[in-house]
Amino acid sequence: LPWHLLSCIEPQISSLIMDFFLILLSIHFFFCFLHPFATAQNITLVSSLTANGSNSSWVSPSGDFAFGFRSIKTNGYLLAIWFDKIPEKTIVWSAKVDALAEEGSKVQFTTDGKFMLLDPSGKQIWPWWSCLCHHA
Repeated sequence: LPWHLLSCIEPQISSLIMDFFLILLSIHFFFCFLHPFATAQNITLVSSLTANGSNSSWVSPSGDFAFGFRSIKTNGYLLAIWFDKIPEKTIVWSAKVDALAEEGSKVQFTTDGKFMLLDPSGKQIWPWWSCLCHHA
């Protein structure tokens, strides 16, 4: 192309390239915004957690809180809600039980929507209807 035509086309090409990068940037931010919602875990009836040290909690979609078993002593777990984003993992609520839950204990939502804490043998430790709890 002759030089004088190229100089007329160059601003249009620059504008197109700029528009293209703005679209890419917008798409990137859109997917970054959706990511927490796409990875949020749905907790359904018959969902359960087992006190075993790994995968024993559910994290809120924001990542601020977690619910599940916290290891307190060797083979002892507390069913609790805690701040999950901070290093101290401060507990803000816990189920009131006479003793810590043993390893292998389970918290579950039943098919009829009840919430139960069971020991490893299946015996109920803390009933869903109990209002006895500790909170900060």
